[in-house]
Amino acid sequence: MRNTLTIIALLFSASIFGQVDGKNFIDQNYIEVIGTAEMEVIPDVIYIKILITEKDIKGKTLVDVEKSMFDKLEELQFDLSKDLAIKDLISNFQNYWLIKSDIILSKEYQLCVQDAEAAGKVFVELQKIGISNASIDRVENTKITDYRREVKIAAIKAAQDKAKALALAINQVIGRAIYVQELDTKNSKAMLVAGMNVYSNTAIYGSRSAEPEIEFEKIKLEYSILVRFELK
Repeated sequence: MRNTLTIIALLFSASIFGQVDGKNFIDQNYIEVIGTAEMEVIPDVIYIKILITEKDIKGKTLVDVEKSMFDKLEELQFDLSKDLAIKDLISNFQNYWLIKSDIILSKEYQLCVQDAEAAGKVFVELQKIGISNASIDRVENTKITDYRREVKIAAIKAAQDKAKALALAINQVIGRAIYVQELDTKNSKAMLVAGMNVYSNTAIYGSRSAEPEIEFEKIKLEYSILVRFELK
């Protein structure tokens, strides 16, 4: 009984607030609710950062290691013209005049793969040819815009269902929606960043298994929608 009374008090409080404060709701009572929905999405685009540095490839030239990398990636069925891009060419030329050391060149590449299995093969094969400085840059999903839309629609429907249930508790019904606002929560942004983490059940290098068992954390989408419905 105590819970029911609390709900009724909140509903009437919301109605009074709408009459006094909301300029567009002066002549009508309303109920205000927040609907939330979430979805976990598997990444289907994975960007691997590959850094080749002369100091890490003793006895070989940068050109030789690059050639080995190109050949290996083609063996793995990558289209180098589409999947591989040069991100940066780095040298310590500026420091050369200060400390008179050898000029060391580095090249940074970005490789695009479609799943965790392919990423695992890349790490293993790069290690075999002496390239150990490779890491996950970021992950994405090609249909993320569609998934965001689905989650937002589910959130507003959840708000409607909640409003119906609360109104029924006081023998009333809801009418049309008179106000809709998407809430920008910090939690949603944090969950998207967390989707970039990578998990491995076996060590990538030095493992007895042929390939590392890499699993990417799913991209978690969560949205909240605030809706005001007419209260009849």
